Amino acid sequence: MPSSVRPTPKPPREPAPPRLSAPAALVVLSGDDVEDDGTYRSAGFGDAGLSSRGLDAVDFEECRFSGASLSGARARRTGFTDVELERCDLSNMRAAMSSLHRVRVSASRLTGMAWTECVFREVTFDGCRADLAGFRFSSFKNVVFRDCVMPEATFQNADLRGVQFERCDLTRAQFSGARMEGARFTDCALLGIGGVTAFAGATVSDRDAQGLVRALAGAMGITIED
Repeated sequence: MPSSVRPTPKPPREPAPPRLSAPAALVVLSGDDVEDDGTYRSAGFGDAGLSSRGLDAVDFEECRFSGASLSGARARRTGFTDVELERCDLSNMRAAMSSLHRVRVSASRLTGMAWTECVFREVTFDGCRADLAGFRFSSFKNVVFRDCVMPEATFQNADLRGVQFERCDLTRAQFSGARMEGARFTDCALLGIGGVTAFAGATVSDRDAQGLVRALAGAMGITIED
């Protein structure tokens, strides 16, 4: 008689870290040095003056952004490969058809950022503030959001298969139309979630489930009395 015991799922793999050159090899650039259609390798960006500027078809490879501001920047077909962003301001940044590959974003402000139809591969977001951030129609592969504050973030029609959310505040976040098979939520705030029916195939920790139950009941017209 065949066994009914399901095999224990493998633990999720951590995203690959950025492959960065030694610090001594970094060339420090200012915002005026960055041009459209350019490729920048082993460069360092501090207060680089990239706020509110256009970045069209720019590629950043093996670069470090430390305390840099890209607030209000507009990126199109821009690539970040083997890049580290630490303590950066990406608030209200707009990006379309751009990509992040082997990127770590830590202790950064992403408030109101909108990355639409973008690709995220091997990316870690750690300790970021991303309220009202938008990731509509974007695809994610082996991505972790860890200790992030993300109320009212939007993942509408995003491909979130296999994404990990750990200790994140996702209050009133929107997941309508998202693909969620294999996504994992651990110790997250999920109150007021939108698009709760998209959670089919996701794994949610036991203590996070209550918020989802209320959202699902609301979507089905069920009233829960105290």
